[in-house]
Amino acid sequence: MADPRHGRGQDDPLQAAESRDGAAARGARADPLEEVPVPRIVLSVAVVARSHPPVTQWGSRVLRPAQILPLVPDTPPRTLLSNESGVETWYLGPAELVLYSGEATHYRDNLESGRPSVWVAMPETGDPQAARIHSATVDPYEGEGLAGDVSLVVEALAMPAPLLSAIAEFTQAHFAELPFEKRRRKPVDMDNRAPRILQPEDKWGGRRR
Repeated sequence: MADPRHGRGQDDPLQAAESRDGAAARGARADPLEEVPVPRIVLSVAVVARSHPPVTQWGSRVLRPAQILPLVPDTPPRTLLSNESGVETWYLGPAELVLYSGEATHYRDNLESGRPSVWVAMPETGDPQAARIHSATVDPYEGEGLAGDVSLVVEALAMPAPLLSAIAEFTQAHFAELPFEKRRRKPVDMDNRAPRILQPEDKWGGRRR
């Protein structure tokens, strides 16, 4: 018997309908999480860096993040601000702090640490004109992770008061304390057929018989 599928052309209405239905089904399986925006804010700050003269004649300068400014100035990035006794202070440029509602607990830990900080990471260099900001964060756990990267120079800088207020407001709006539930002790079931042990009929091999 001939296969009824043979002979259907590209214009076959049944084949076209199946194609449309398949495309619709694939669209319906899209990840719903991709369509749900996560509450967040973006705060713009400015980063100042500093380099000291080398201790020995064989040493070299290394530029390190030194200060966070709560407002971004009109000063062009990589501008020399001062040079006092060989200590150079540079304006590196702007950086963005992205705060996510799901990480509000981390921000709270930072604010309550006694020294709220902003972690700034940059590739190691002694040339201010080649310097760039890798990232900045107020998540202390992300900052700790950045500090473990040997290719980066990372500093935890004091958080300016205006920035602290903005982060505290965001954290308060999105922080949710998890309720504490006291666990109850359950009596030990001495039967080796307790629920935590699969019964023969519950095993994959038993169900196939």
